[in-house]
Amino acid sequence: MKVIGMLGGMSWESTAEYYRLANELVKERLGGLHSAKILLYSVDFEEVEQLQHAGEWAEATELMIEGARRLKRGGADILLICSNTMHKVADHVAGAAGMRLLHIADATANAVTSAGIGCVGLLGTRFTMEQDFYRDRLADRHDLEVLIPDEGERQTVHSIIYDELCLGTVLEESRRKVLGIIDSLASRGAEGVVLGCTELPLLIRPSDVSVELFDTTAIHVGEAVRWALSAEE
Repeated sequence: MKVIGMLGGMSWESTAEYYRLANELVKERLGGLHSAKILLYSVDFEEVEQLQHAGEWAEATELMIEGARRLKRGGADILLICSNTMHKVADHVAGAAGMRLLHIADATANAVTSAGIGCVGLLGTRFTMEQDFYRDRLADRHDLEVLIPDEGERQTVHSIIYDELCLGTVLEESRRKVLGIIDSLASRGAEGVVLGCTELPLLIRPSDVSVELFDTTAIHVGEAVRWALSAEE
């Protein structure tokens, strides 16, 4: 079994899900007392969040590189950045650390296309929804049509993520707001919705909606476990 390196803490609530899911999947595959081989480096999210909102992405990248290099020195075989938003700097971080990266958008796009879906709505932070590092990767590399909410709806989702979910707060009122945004995306033609923030699965469940949901946390972990248990390099 290969060692999965998790660069997490963005936020720790969703990183805890990464750890839980990886161990559950390995136990499911191998049985008995088997669990995943994981190295976890968890950042102080307060530092990262302040740099994100100040637009100081170079400084945020350096924090991520430091964490990835620690994972590399510890013996991790693959890098998972446990955050959709910080995939903005993923390729640079992986390159600087000299690690193989499993990109969350690629894993998610593969799940979408495998489901036979060509048009998806994208929910996440404003950075993920509005900037091109994620939307264009889905569209250009995987030939998907990507819809995002309108301006006010994007701010609503962004605020719910940072002001509630990243603090461990899950509110029914916020669930209703996000479900309304999902309904709006579906009315515009979205056949499925990508929960493009690792905190959003803490709020929205597949049973809540009529369209197919793509939980990026679960998808990312699933790909990592398949790779870790594979005989292929």
